[in-house]
Amino acid sequence: PTLVADSPATHPVGLEDTAGTVTLELLVDEQGAVAEAAVTGSEDSRLDDAAVTAARGLRFSPATLHGQPVAVRLPFVYVFRGRAHAAPLTAEVRGVVRAKGTRRPLTDAALLVSGQPEAVHPDAEGGFLLQLPPGTHTLEVRAPGYKPATFEESLTAGQRLEVIYRLEPLRVNPYETVVRDDRPRTEVTRISLHEQEIREVPGTQGDPFRVVMLMPGVGSMASGLGYPVVRGGQPASTGFFIDGVRVPMLYHLLLGPAVVQPDFIDTLDFYPGTPPVQYGRLLGGAVEGRLSRPREDRLHATATMDFINSGVFLEVPITSTGTSVTVAGRMSYTGLLASLVLNALSTPGSSTLSAGFWDYQARVEQKVGDGRLRLLALGSSDELAEHAPEEPGQLPDGMPLGPSNGSGIITRFHRVDLRGTHPFAGGELEVGLTAGLDELSLVSERGPPRVVLGEYGLREKSLAGRIRWSREWSESLRLTVGGDVEHREATVVATGTGAPAGSVYFSDDDPLTRPTSGARMSGAFAELQWRPSPRWMVVPGVRADVYQLLEEATFTTLEPRLAVRHALTESLVLKAGAGLYHQAPTVLLHLPVMDVSGLRHGLQEGMQFDLGAEWKPHPKWELSADVFYNPLQRTVEFDLQRVFANRRRGGVGATTPAASGEAYGFEVMARHALGEDWFGWASYSFLQSRRRLDIPRYDDQNQLVGTERATVPFAFEQAHVFNAAVSRKLGRGYTVGAVVHFNTGRPETGELTPQPMRAAEDAQGNPRWVRQDRDLASRLPSFWRVDLRASKAWTLDDVMLELSLDLLNASLQQEVLFYEYTSERLTPEDPPILRRKEQGFPVVLPMLGLKGTY
Repeated sequence: PTLVADSPATHPVGLEDTAGTVTLELLVDEQGAVAEAAVTGSEDSRLDDAAVTAARGLRFSPATLHGQPVAVRLPFVYVFRGRAHAAPLTAEVRGVVRAKGTRRPLTDAALLVSGQPEAVHPDAEGGFLLQLPPGTHTLEVRAPGYKPATFEESLTAGQRLEVIYRLEPLRVNPYETVVRDDRPRTEVTRISLHEQEIREVPGTQGDPFRVVMLMPGVGSMASGLGYPVVRGGQPASTGFFIDGVRVPMLYHLLLGPAVVQPDFIDTLDFYPGTPPVQYGRLLGGAVEGRLSRPREDRLHATATMDFINSGVFLEVPITSTGTSVTVAGRMSYTGLLASLVLNALSTPGSSTLSAGFWDYQARVEQKVGDGRLRLLALGSSDELAEHAPEEPGQLPDGMPLGPSNGSGIITRFHRVDLRGTHPFAGGELEVGLTAGLDELSLVSERGPPRVVLGEYGLREKSLAGRIRWSREWSESLRLTVGGDVEHREATVVATGTGAPAGSVYFSDDDPLTRPTSGARMSGAFAELQWRPSPRWMVVPGVRADVYQLLEEATFTTLEPRLAVRHALTESLVLKAGAGLYHQAPTVLLHLPVMDVSGLRHGLQEGMQFDLGAEWKPHPKWELSADVFYNPLQRTVEFDLQRVFANRRRGGVGATTPAASGEAYGFEVMARHALGEDWFGWASYSFLQSRRRLDIPRYDDQNQLVGTERATVPFAFEQAHVFNAAVSRKLGRGYTVGAVVHFNTGRPETGELTPQPMRAAEDAQGNPRWVRQDRDLASRLPSFWRVDLRASKAWTLDDVMLELSLDLLNASLQQEVLFYEYTSERLTPEDPPILRRKEQGFPVVLPMLGLKGTY
């Protein structure tokens, strides 16, 4: 080993004039750090502790054996020179060169000292040591990408000076193409976004998962809602993961910030179709946010504040034990302040408001031999309620106010995950255990005095384990095998008005009124990455799953999957993929209990086929195109509105909403990766999604005349979607960006909106509105918007500040959410006039935020 970072010893207090040597035996570990230091010889034992303490700061280049780092023992001598023996002919300047604002050591810097012909370069930690004669010296410090800086130091003989030289970057937080240990692209449709690409996209409020809404193949339920409709499937058919841990919800109160601090996420992987075998029990795509790697150099902290909430992110490395601790959290004060103001202005006898949300994340990562152990905890809570009055009130004329109702909704989830990785049998073994709790409660009240009329709560507990082992057998062959098992227990709590009307018991036919249901889901998978030649990559895989609704039903599935990539040239790749997929019944968004009790309605089944190409004409440019066809042999998609409406009537299980269908289309995307002070992309998607199901038929008298099997558009189908996003660094800390979005309207199906109608005549010949058959319903108008973002960053000595303004729908465009059908008479004698009115409002979300990074 060779010394790369010195750690001088200092005299103990009172012994500054004492001279002597201390000989140590050091144990240098595989990382070059001093793990042990023992005294083997000493001329003065009073200096021993100072030598041992200083030795712990030494850093060496690791010793190697057959090319692998190994621990080694070696001698090291500290020489203490007393002040009486010190040569007063020179002065010592010891310091470190850092980037201003980020404190990053600048190892590629150069120090030019006046009068010296050669530059001095810092070590791996940015540190340097200069021996200079007494007098005034000018030091010029240079580093690539930073403004040169000049410092003047006046030195006296024997002086020891410690300094920190900070250089200001030419670009604050530049868009750099960083070399990463990315996995080779073996999938057909993986889009990976990094760092600023997921934090500085206009209209996303800095939340990584919202960027998915601007990816190819993605439609939306409504502008501003971050739940993607991927290739014509329900949002619930796309799985969302945080480093292998599936999370049930993404955003606070649907429209608010994400439930995970953005600084926790380093990379976002999006699979719009044919996801690999480790993503099981999904009918659609997958989105995985990969946690940022623990930084082991120094403490890092981030604080954010905006109109809605404030948050913190803190990362503390403990180098002596190889431990990294990260904690983060966010709390909304807007709801709290609004509640306090409105409640303070309210009069006795009126309703009061409470609203707010919070979330937390914590990670402890520990090196264990050649492996790592990680404990991850995360959770979220949302509350929105209008409370019934507690005290009676009166009107201005003195009459007492009548009673009024109140209601509220509370949603929470928690996850605790323990994961270990370690080399095993020539490969890498990963073992994980996850515990979870999901809750949703609806509460109704009446007052004064305030009393709870009823509660309807859905609670689901889960315990899951997973294992995966991967080994590279040769340069052309890699095998990955794994499995997982999950036990879920779903409980319904219904009291008072929360229970189904007209019943005193829970219906066995309704997934949402079963007191307790248990399910066990287990799966195993294998995948082989085979490269028969440098230009071919063939990835066959298979997955087997067992779904068990305990004491009721068991379903077994076998899902073969295949991905093939062929490089025609160095820059052009053809790709194709296919697979079989299954999932439990779904409702529009994730609901606790539903995915457990819904198993009694059987499984959904579909296939996915994808054919495409990727072309990279320039190192920073990539163009891709995909054509997909997804036949859906069986779907069980519950209508969210009908689920809750029928629950109040005592059951939804009379009929199973089983259907079939298909989704098909094509996607194109042009993307400029991080670099050259900007990034961006543009994408167009043609999306078609159909369902074959039984629909009711109505006559001109608005009477049901029967049902018929018909093919209808999916409720949230948007045939044409275009997105363009760009962000650019302008210099002097300024960044600007814009997003342009366009989509055609979805069909008017009556799901979450009023029933579509058509004009007819009653028995007297007067015009009237009657129900429109679903396969004949019209579409809502197209919608477009422009999002903007601008920010300014300042670099202080050890802190970087950024002020940003993010504006969703800066164009103030109004999206039509539904049509309102009305009948008006100009006079009582005139026949009614039928009017169809567009209903909606411009969703505009301005967000002014301040972020400080240390």
